[in-house]
Amino acid sequence: MATGLSGRYARALFDLAIEGKALAAVESSLNALSEALAESADLKTLISSPLVGRGAAGAAIKGVAAGLNVDGLTQNFLGVLAANRRLALLPAVIRDFAALNAARKGEVTANVTAAHKLSAAQQKALAAKLKAGIGRDVALNVTVDPAILGGLVVRVGSRMIDSSLKTRLENLGQALKA
Repeated sequence: MATGLSGRYARALFDLAIEGKALAAVESSLNALSEALAESADLKTLISSPLVGRGAAGAAIKGVAAGLNVDGLTQNFLGVLAANRRLALLPAVIRDFAALNAARKGEVTANVTAAHKLSAAQQKALAAKLKAGIGRDVALNVTVDPAILGGLVVRVGSRMIDSSLKTRLENLGQALKA
């Protein structure tokens, strides 16, 4: 589940959120950060650039957090990541935190890759279909990758469902070669 360095940071944040009864606030803040990372190339550059110093990264991420109305615990956590030069781990920490939270709720996490952003209604319908197939509540972790051209790639545990247009075209190409 939550392994490696990002898993340790996620576990620490998760434990602090439970202890401080701020799990919902931290979850909401991390979702806002995840959306901001998906939409802003500048924010991606900020967290991944080795040229940005600790102080500058800390000040910039503090400003971003304030703009997104991030809760105090998550703001402090982002400050620790910046001070330790670990902001590049933020997407993995968010993913691991979501997995820990889903396990706590008895949910299974489905990692979904889509060619374009899914609407709330599409996500709800997909979660319902997956719940019917798996028999457990499903939390979706959706990422956008235009390279798949269309369709979805869904990973739940060790199972993968690839209905992407890219894979279908590759399979068709292989069939035509034979």
